[in-house]
Amino acid sequence: MNAPFHAVSDGSTAPIKNVAACRGLVESLITAPAHVPNIGVFSGHSGYGKTMAAAYSQNKTGAIMIEVFDSWTRKKFCWSLLRELGVQQPRGTLSDMMDEIVERLADDPSRLLIIDEAHTAIARGMVELIRQINKLAHIPILLVGEEQLPIQLSAYENTDNLVLERVLAQPCDLEDTRVLAKLYHPKLPIADDLLEAFARETGGRARRIVSTLQSAATWAVNHGAESLDLASYRGRIVTGALPRRRTGAA
Repeated sequence: MNAPFHAVSDGSTAPIKNVAACRGLVESLITAPAHVPNIGVFSGHSGYGKTMAAAYSQNKTGAIMIEVFDSWTRKKFCWSLLRELGVQQPRGTLSDMMDEIVERLADDPSRLLIIDEAHTAIARGMVELIRQINKLAHIPILLVGEEQLPIQLSAYENTDNLVLERVLAQPCDLEDTRVLAKLYHPKLPIADDLLEAFARETGGRARRIVSTLQSAATWAVNHGAESLDLASYRGRIVTGALPRRRTGAA
């Protein structure tokens, strides 16, 4: 299978490893035989690009995707999912909404459901709703969440037993950072030694790398630099560390 690509608004594409890993997991879920579990878990640290990877899979497969928030109740989860399924004004009890969700999803049992921030869904008591949807609609489900998601899910044996694969998102390496640089700032040559420093000091978090690349591009414009390398760059690297007050200067 060809490596998946992350599409951006200008039509460019970039092969990102976590996008490929997520896409492979999605294909396993969609093509799983009827007698095989078809829930997948894609987890990792914040900023690794999991949501970007999941959104790519959504665009490629026509999946339904919802993001769970900490303020959500179980009924809000069902209401939001029904909205994604085309119901303009979801109504009824929680049980009524679940019946309608199952009925609508069962119409296309190969259509993927992606639940982003799934660790929040589990913490908010929605795991049984997820199991019910999977069992009654027989649809593949991808759970996307932070590093502790597989451990959280293991506490619910009935649902954990329905997991086909668990994939951990990985930090961006030099190759990924190079790809992001060419994608977002194609006219600014950046040497590998500086890109490697970006990958290392950002902890490999795609979100921080993109922010760092933007800072680097701004620094280059302000200082008249036509290219950047480790020796010349004196701009900001987004590490996630809290700013510290400078001492010794008035």
